[in-house]
Amino acid sequence: MTKITQLSQLDLTQTYSYADYLTWQLNETVELIKGKIMLMAPAPNVDHQRITRQLLLFIGWFLKDRKCEVFPAPFDVRLYDRKKSLLANQDLHTVVQPDVCVICNPDILDKQGCNGAPDWVIEILSSGNSKREMKIKYQLYEESGVNEYWLVYPDQQAIHQFILDTQGRYQLQKMYTDEDTISPALFPELLIQVSEVFGVDCVSSE
Repeated sequence: MTKITQLSQLDLTQTYSYADYLTWQLNETVELIKGKIMLMAPAPNVDHQRITRQLLLFIGWFLKDRKCEVFPAPFDVRLYDRKKSLLANQDLHTVVQPDVCVICNPDILDKQGCNGAPDWVIEILSSGNSKREMKIKYQLYEESGVNEYWLVYPDQQAIHQFILDTQGRYQLQKMYTDEDTISPALFPELLIQVSEVFGVDCVSSE
């Protein structure tokens, strides 16, 4: 088998599985969306990384004595229809790397990452990934059963919170600005000042 080390060796029109993905040794970071290769945006900028750090601090501290775990990218999350049970690598065709995800079911964690839908996903938008996060990943997270999805808008200093309803469709819970306090539906007692997400100081949760 030919070792895949360059993106040019792959046919971008072909459909690949997660088993294929695991054999690649690329310099570029890619995701698989229903078998199709999608290049990720270039390395995140400073603002993106600061926001990620803040969220990890808030959530990580809160989860310190709980069974749920928080993971930042790069971290492979394999997604598929929520009605299906765990799938083998060759049957999986979507793998994404959310900026931040929270997983409360240890049974879906393995050495490669997460095999199934996280409980909570956060994506931080940038000029290079807005269309993907707003459209493609929104649909993927919804159909795979991610219960809570946050979209973070650095330029507007805003966060949109989506929650799955009883029909398995996302509903916009609220649009938060830097004057608000946001709380995940998963952990109502976790209170985060939105202004602190976009600042440089850390706040503690109650």
